[in-house]
Amino acid sequence: MTQQLAARGIAQVAGVLLDLGVSSPQLDQPGRGFSFAADGPLDMRMDTSRGESAADWINRASEEELREVIWRHGEERFAKAVAASIIDARGVEPLRTTGQLAAVVARAVRTREPGQHPATRTFQAVRIHVNQELEELAVTLPQAADLLQPGGRLAVISFHSLEDRIVKNFIRTRSTGDTLPKGVPVRARDIPPAQLKAVGRAIKASDEEVRRNPRSRSAVLRVAEKN
Repeated sequence: MTQQLAARGIAQVAGVLLDLGVSSPQLDQPGRGFSFAADGPLDMRMDTSRGESAADWINRASEEELREVIWRHGEERFAKAVAASIIDARGVEPLRTTGQLAAVVARAVRTREPGQHPATRTFQAVRIHVNQELEELAVTLPQAADLLQPGGRLAVISFHSLEDRIVKNFIRTRSTGDTLPKGVPVRARDIPPAQLKAVGRAIKASDEEVRRNPRSRSAVLRVAEKN
């Protein structure tokens, strides 16, 4: 972000909006491999010109690595069973399509929230891992804050608790100027000022918006202003 703006002669901006996660067109195109709703190649890369596809990773990862990623990025309580099921299935034939993976996961996940496909959490976990989404977010937030002019605002829309936790903690940390250990004898004027201040509370989609756009149901918007 910093490099791209600098190349255009821009040092500061009045606002930054981060709309995280995949877009609806990506989800709706089976060829991108993000969705289990229609069978397609198991890809999941945001940028299909580089990096390891979901199929490549799933067919080479150890059972321990699969379990860790599915538990950590998907918060899937059946992560151990899902990982074991993937290992068994790929021992018969490589998993190359979204339909194959969804079927394997469905056999391992015994119960699921009403209206949610058994593979929802696993697909989320694999997508996050393949694209290093949480690492990208952690790198992007400080750049966005540094680029803001005084009074400029950072607005971030996240779609699951892992993203929202990173955003919330970042705003909280950057809203605290005094990060020194307790008891350190420092004059008030020597304490660095806070970089940001939170603006209001987290905002979620209204019932009406969810009716018009069901994919907004998990969205959380947080806003911070540059001091």
